[in-house]
Amino acid sequence: MRFGLILGEALTGLRRNASMVISVVLVTFVSLTFVGAAILMQAQISTMRAFWVDRAQVGIYMCSALAVTETCADGAATEDQVEAVRAELEGPTLSPLITNVNFDTKEETYAKVLEVAGEDLGDILTVDQMYEVFWVSLTDPGDVDVIAEAFGGVAGVEQVKDEMQYLDPLFSALTIATYIAVGIAVLMLIAAVLLIATTIRLSAYARRREIGIMRLVGASNRFIQTPFVLEGSSPRSSARSWPAAPSSPACTSASSSTSLSGCRSS
Repeated sequence: MRFGLILGEALTGLRRNASMVISVVLVTFVSLTFVGAAILMQAQISTMRAFWVDRAQVGIYMCSALAVTETCADGAATEDQVEAVRAELEGPTLSPLITNVNFDTKEETYAKVLEVAGEDLGDILTVDQMYEVFWVSLTDPGDVDVIAEAFGGVAGVEQVKDEMQYLDPLFSALTIATYIAVGIAVLMLIAAVLLIATTIRLSAYARRREIGIMRLVGASNRFIQTPFVLEGSSPRSSARSWPAAPSSPACTSASSSTSLSGCRSS
């Protein structure tokens, strides 16, 4: 096998199609970067969702002195109303769906509000204006509708809130971004395929004389096509392109006077 001829043909092909080869490499790199980014983003979204779903709770807010809903028409929730909600959560109907229940008193809620909003708010709000909250951790986060239905409209309960409702818009936006990245990657991959096909066509056209000679000496279609496919699909593989074609003794003669007719006759 004539390695000098192989290397020479490979370098010639790269020199003729250098801009096209660079375009193929860049487009393929960008498209695969988008694919990798989409995969990593989706994996991160799944990890974040699993993390927060296990920690998100359902809050059952009891009526405060400032509540204006219909269920709070009588003012702040009474002790009997609080105990009724507690008994319902610990009852046989809802307890199998619940893993843990925490109860914040008005004093604890007041301390949390000041911690988040700042001590200056303490001059405006008082402990008596705060609400009591049951924080419910569910075995299956999908059962939040059961809790909402059980306590929605109950006297003394101002509202039932699911903490996941604050995170769902974020997850939705990240999911849309993932789909956009995948769409861009698909378009870039299509462009890369078209560029590779164009590279092969241009390379074949530039070497049409050599192809004709190889056909005359009996080279198979696969033998002729393989170097073009390798050159078009990967610049690194171009060094392996254009192996010496099988030929007759008349064509492999060291004499420079071998004619095309001699090859044809062989």
